[in-house]
Amino acid sequence: MSDTPARAKSRSAARLAAVQALYQQEMEKTPLPILLHEFHHHRLGATIEDVEYADAEIDFFDDIVAGVDARREELDGIIAGKLAEGWSLARLDKPMRQILRAGTYELVARIDVPTGSVISEYVDVAKAFYDKREASFVNGLLDAVAKEVRR
Repeated sequence: MSDTPARAKSRSAARLAAVQALYQQEMEKTPLPILLHEFHHHRLGATIEDVEYADAEIDFFDDIVAGVDARREELDGIIAGKLAEGWSLARLDKPMRQILRAGTYELVARIDVPTGSVISEYVDVAKAFYDKREASFVNGLLDAVAKEVRR
């Protein structure tokens, strides 16, 4: 399937929604099947409190959320290995952890998605939550991960 503008927008929405779902999962300990069902039926493409959520590529969203859930320990180890000395994953705030986990998952498991696209997309997700400094942190960390896992 070609990367049409509509598909790119749908995948961008899937990435942002995946980060939100992973955050919800960490905060509320929502079981994966319930979490996916809630997002499929109540979030993706819905309008909530006058905010319209973009239609997301559901299979892509599911893959990221389920993949991060299944491989969390492995992903956390990769991320922790790229943090500065004295820093730990637990020291990062929860949204940042989810951004890094989702981005690392794509770099490890979705070799069909170009490295530059993965990094750029998660920098954009970071900008939805943070200032330029944190977005630069995401860029640097995911670039380091990519150099390790996509030789």
